[in-house]
Amino acid sequence: MKQKPEKLTVAISSRALFNLNESHEVYEHQGVEAYRQYQIEREDEPLEPGDAFNLVKKLLNINSLLDREQVEVILLSRNTADTGLRIFNSIEHHQLAISKAAFCGGSSPYRYISAFNSHLFLSTDGGDVRQALENGIAAATIMPSSIANTDDYKLRFAFDGDAVLFSDEAERIYKSRGLEEFTRSEREAAHEPLSGGPFKPFLAALQQLQSKFDDDNCPIRTCLVTARAAPAHERVVRTLRAWDIKIDESLFLGGSDKGAFLQAYNADVFFDDQEDHCESTREHVATGHVPHGVANTPNEAD
Repeated sequence: MKQKPEKLTVAISSRALFNLNESHEVYEHQGVEAYRQYQIEREDEPLEPGDAFNLVKKLLNINSLLDREQVEVILLSRNTADTGLRIFNSIEHHQLAISKAAFCGGSSPYRYISAFNSHLFLSTDGGDVRQALENGIAAATIMPSSIANTDDYKLRFAFDGDAVLFSDEAERIYKSRGLEEFTRSEREAAHEPLSGGPFKPFLAALQQLQSKFDDDNCPIRTCLVTARAAPAHERVVRTLRAWDIKIDESLFLGGSDKGAFLQAYNADVFFDDQEDHCESTREHVATGHVPHGVANTPNEAD
């Protein structure tokens, strides 16, 4: 894969950025032409924010803080340019600095993610997200949530460990052999760094962006939120050290429910590979499901 540029680039679907529930209902029940007419008739009516809107707004605000463009957001949509005019009008209405887009006329937009040099893809379509992950791009399905962190301008990312930041090699042992064998295996492999998961490159890009600020004034924070506990924590610490990646906060919860901790951290978004965890955490913070690894391979997870 070609090397990503220094600028952080995030690709987002129109339904993750804006609330398109009503128009999607028209599409589902009345078809493409009814949907087209619906959007054209309302193209001067701004769309309401979607589940990833506030995250995007905070990302773009980093450019204002640095007084130069270090973050770029790309719109990827299954709309045509014709029906997508309402989306661009809404972008202008909400004063979002988004100027690049791919309108794919009903086709999956995932093939343009890499062409735009994207580090991250956020969508409400799980199929598109899976295809992005299979092509080596960090991606997550944004889950419906009524929670949005608008308290301040700071941007707080939270990540699960295994199958998100790290590979699922350790999680496979846990799934197949149980907690005791997992703990024994991780203790024995404590000095062997884990392989990278799908979000390792995105975390590295975030760290590059963080380095452009003084430590005391950085508006971006990262947090590892994992079900691991001692002694399985050691391999994680040593892995991040081997990668030369710094995480601002780390929560080793030993199986405790993550929601309250994410709320205390005031996360803008949390990424996890297990859908049942995501269903729980989305009641507390905006959540992205990462359909990757053994937990998302039914025959292997059973």
